Amino acid sequence: MKSRIWLLAALIAGGFILGTTYFKSKWSPRFPSTSGGPLWSGPGNASAAGLSNDEQNNIDIYKRDKDATVNITSTVYRQNFFLEIYPQRESGSGFIIDKSGRILTNNHVVSGRAPELQVTLANGQKYKATILYKDPANDLALIKIDPRGEVKYLPLGDSDSLQVGQKVLAIGNPFGLQGTLTTGIVSSVGRTIADENGRELQGMIQTDAAINPGNSGGPLLDSNGNVIGINTAIYGPGGNIGIGFAMPINRAKTMIEDYQANKTYGRPRLGVDVMYVYGDLAVELGLPEEGGLLVQGVAEGAAAEAAGIRGPRRLVVLGNYQIGIGGDLIMAIDGVKADRLDSLSRALSRKRPGDKVELTLFRNGKKVNVSVTLGEGSQNL
Repeated sequence: MKSRIWLLAALIAGGFILGTTYFKSKWSPRFPSTSGGPLWSGPGNASAAGLSNDEQNNIDIYKRDKDATVNITSTVYRQNFFLEIYPQRESGSGFIIDKSGRILTNNHVVSGRAPELQVTLANGQKYKATILYKDPANDLALIKIDPRGEVKYLPLGDSDSLQVGQKVLAIGNPFGLQGTLTTGIVSSVGRTIADENGRELQGMIQTDAAINPGNSGGPLLDSNGNVIGINTAIYGPGGNIGIGFAMPINRAKTMIEDYQANKTYGRPRLGVDVMYVYGDLAVELGLPEEGGLLVQGVAEGAAAEAAGIRGPRRLVVLGNYQIGIGGDLIMAIDGVKADRLDSLSRALSRKRPGDKVELTLFRNGKKVNVSVTLGEGSQNL
């Protein structure tokens, strides 16, 4: 009898020990050994972690283009209320465009009466710079340094072919932090904003790539590392809130061409207000479905009035829109389809006062071509 009791006790004790061991191994949290083992888990080889194609593209562009992006310090000597002279310093960015040391930037970065300009390269070398040419109406400036050796420079792309949604990268010196890279997309094109003097800047590129004070004048790049814009302004008085603006690089190309041809700068003016209509809205107004720029007003004495461009005859309300109808619909400019709101400002950005522009109009149910000799004014359109 006693042997049976001892056997039963042994079986119960063995089952308890076995069950406890299994429970611990299956349900207890596993902590790393404190005897020298790792305290956390991770990739088997962290240094070999792969980069995405987009990340590698960012890295490659930054490595290639950062050395051509410069810091610009402008010192202007001003007079205070007590007639004392004091220096006022502003800083911004710019980028080298050729091996001779020419640099593109914003006009407001180098503005002021007889400013002293200092350019600092990515390698820390400092140079005095001179202003070659200024285009205040487009907030652009061309300056130059005399480099002591070979310098990196950036290729200029094509801003007319930009599409909303395409990737862009901005390099600059926000708040004096040199060589900063931010990325984003083209949020919109053809925006009109006012500069610090109240002058309208038309046909601007809107981007959510972070642009802050000090970025002004720096390059906005496409995914191939080509400059497609010059970072110009942010929305609001403070830092970045995801709405920045860049001047299209094709405007700067025109300025450079004028500089090389020793042309005196002048801003062309057609003298019209337009609204982009297409699709169902165009059909509802009795216009071709492909649409175009519907003339909403013609300025008195402007080139458009002299060429007989017709404005609206009456106003209608469609949905949330009040639209002037009965005027001309601009369907093409110099043979290029007017399929965006900024089609006209893009076309005129390469023109000068006195140049001719060929407009294809839809008028009285048919297409007609009208040649207009552009005037000069403070506004593009």
